[in-house]
Amino acid sequence: MKIALVGPTGFAGTAILAEALARGHAVTALARDPAKLAPRAGLTVVRADAYDAASVAAAVAGVDAVISAFNPGWSDPEIHDHFLQGARAIDAGTAAAGVKRLLVIGGAGSLYVAPGVQLIDTEHFPKAFFAGADAARKLLAAYLAGEIGAGLDWTFLSPPVMFGPHSADAAAPRTGKYRLGSEAPLMDGPVPAGISAADLAVAILDEIETPKHVRTRFTVASA
Repeated sequence: MKIALVGPTGFAGTAILAEALARGHAVTALARDPAKLAPRAGLTVVRADAYDAASVAAAVAGVDAVISAFNPGWSDPEIHDHFLQGARAIDAGTAAAGVKRLLVIGGAGSLYVAPGVQLIDTEHFPKAFFAGADAARKLLAAYLAGEIGAGLDWTFLSPPVMFGPHSADAAAPRTGKYRLGSEAPLMDGPVPAGISAADLAVAILDEIETPKHVRTRFTVASA
């Protein structure tokens, strides 16, 4: 397949890029600074601005699917607005290019820990991550309401609660195994589950190759 990847140098994006290339896919990586990506077989790097729909459309034209690992960065003081601006531009650019398939990586904050109660609204949710997580849940709500994503076969992936570069599973080796969930956080006994970046990438490429969650949200965790 021909796959476009937004955010190829981030924590999740780096693993997604490696997994996609290992499977023999032709990957177009959208980057503001192409010099950050070393040449590799099967990889084409395109300078693009994720905040500009026309730039995204030009970069993804002709691919079979777009994977968005876009994140402005947790240190960005305007992460809420920037996340939504970029995510909406990526959605619009994908549609404008005539690409039907879009997988978006959101956050765990929108997962439900009780009926009508999202993780982000609990007292234990870290304040440092609230703005970005709130933007991600607003993006999911916009997809579910049909405000965006019209004409796209979109999928929204919420990583598990314990996912990130500082998590216990962050650098764990690729196992190729994972568990699937839908609206609630997956658990390891009494504690929230995690997953390595490598196995998250496996789940993402499996969904791209064999879609099972079109126009809906799903979550994953280590098997």
